[in-house]
Amino acid sequence: MLNESETLKTLTDREIILGVTGGIAVYKAVEVLRLLIKRGCGVSVVMTPHATEFVRPLTFAALSGRNVIVKMFQNPHDMQIDHIALANRADLMCVVPATANILGKFACGIADDFLSTLFLAITCPVVIAPAMNANMYQNPAVQRNLDTLKKLGMEIVEPGEGDLACKIKGKGRLAEPETIVDFIESLLNKNTLLKDYIILISAGPTQEFLDPVRFLSNPSSGKMGYSIAKTARSMGAHVILVSGPTNLEPPQGVEFHGVRTASEMLDTIKKVIASVTHVIMTAAVACYRPKISSAKKIKKENNSMVVEFERNPDILQTLVPQYPDKIWIGFAAETDNLVENARNKMRRKNLNMIVANEVSADHYPFGAETSKVVIIDKDGKEKMLPEMTKDRIALEILKKLPKI
Repeated sequence: MLNESETLKTLTDREIILGVTGGIAVYKAVEVLRLLIKRGCGVSVVMTPHATEFVRPLTFAALSGRNVIVKMFQNPHDMQIDHIALANRADLMCVVPATANILGKFACGIADDFLSTLFLAITCPVVIAPAMNANMYQNPAVQRNLDTLKKLGMEIVEPGEGDLACKIKGKGRLAEPETIVDFIESLLNKNTLLKDYIILISAGPTQEFLDPVRFLSNPSSGKMGYSIAKTARSMGAHVILVSGPTNLEPPQGVEFHGVRTASEMLDTIKKVIASVTHVIMTAAVACYRPKISSAKKIKKENNSMVVEFERNPDILQTLVPQYPDKIWIGFAAETDNLVENARNKMRRKNLNMIVANEVSADHYPFGAETSKVVIIDKDGKEKMLPEMTKDRIALEILKKLPKI
């Protein structure tokens, strides 16, 4: 199992500028910095004077191992022009959080502090994560500035909706740190191993309704499929994620389609599959559904109830023969005879590869952050992976795609 110090270094040797402006969400920028460093980046932090009122520069300096720049003339004896030197060595600049004030400066080309001056000197990609009061965010002037920045090629990580520090609800809350860092990783790695791949991933459970308030389902959390989607996107693929109901946020940059039932999942996949090169079916699709689904809630009137079930369409058996040009990868959760049952499923459904997942009292993968799997390819080769995070398993699976 990977521990904290063994996190995948997916951004090794990348140089990032982290711009921090003055809002209550500054504390989340500290976590963004920590995550970037964990993924292997070198990070230089630039703070506006207002940002230092919320978190002191010492915090960012201690985590980054570098001096934090706040003032325009901070190093008067340095012969380098600081903002030019910093801009020239950066692979990416991100501004977290980005206030309405800094958005206005960037959009209008105003350079009256180090960060806004640096922005004008930057030639690398720029990621902006706005955070502010909901009314401020919806203000036409702010929206105009965001539109201007998008037209200039800036990447915007949209804020979330929910409770804000000003005690109101609405859109304006800074995106979660991991979402921001995933977006940065995806942007920097987009021209890598899977850049020409269009990968469709199914994830999560399905729900088969007995009546409007009861359904048949399973404990799948969707974490494995979402990890594959996120990792594939960071490796340059165009990703289509078709997911049953989960508590997870779709990864940034992924084309997302939410479904509930097995039939809905099949219909949705049929609509988007034409241009796909690879299909990875991690979804735990219900094999059966109630033959009759009541339009009204079934009342508790009898001591017992008999429910007749019918088979759901088998998505792989339906689609694989129709699309033999695609690469098909399946998943098998087994309680016994793990490898044998997985091999039989791969053969029966004519898959190119299958990932076998043990379900037992000692190893229960549903909802867990880690798992232990066996990857089996069509030639019969097996790769048994020790228990590791689902992000790491995702990487191991995706690294195999160019060899299939």
